[in-house]
Amino acid sequence: MHQIQRCQRKKGWLKEEGCYQISESVGLQFPDGCIARYLKKGRYAQRVGSGAPIYLAAVLEYLAAEVLELAGNATRDNKKTRIIPRHLLLAVRNDKELGKLFAGVTIASGGVLPNIDPVLLPKKSTASEEKASTPKAKKSPKKA
Repeated sequence: MHQIQRCQRKKGWLKEEGCYQISESVGLQFPDGCIARYLKKGRYAQRVGSGAPIYLAAVLEYLAAEVLELAGNATRDNKKTRIIPRHLLLAVRNDKELGKLFAGVTIASGGVLPNIDPVLLPKKSTASEEKASTPKAKKSPKKA
């Protein structure tokens, strides 16, 4: 494991140049320090290991990237440039694994998936019905 020094921040800037955050060395965008603080504050366990917040940050970053990628694809399919809650819902519900993860979640102003029950659709006519439904040729009127 890396030998990690704890950073002392002063007005938003790092105090020493050799000091760094763990997420920066691993290459994560999500802040592992905040996640560590929330894990400790939440009292999920008596002790929190040093690798737990990094792992959780990586998992959260992966999930966010996956959802945003699928939502961006849904946005492009609808010929829009901005991701709205509707696009998030379409992305999540159309993906099998994300749909299972978000099964009990309601997305505000997301709507529902477009779905029409096959029973309500008009029946497709078969070849025998087409023959029966075609009008027969009329006989020419009788001459008097």
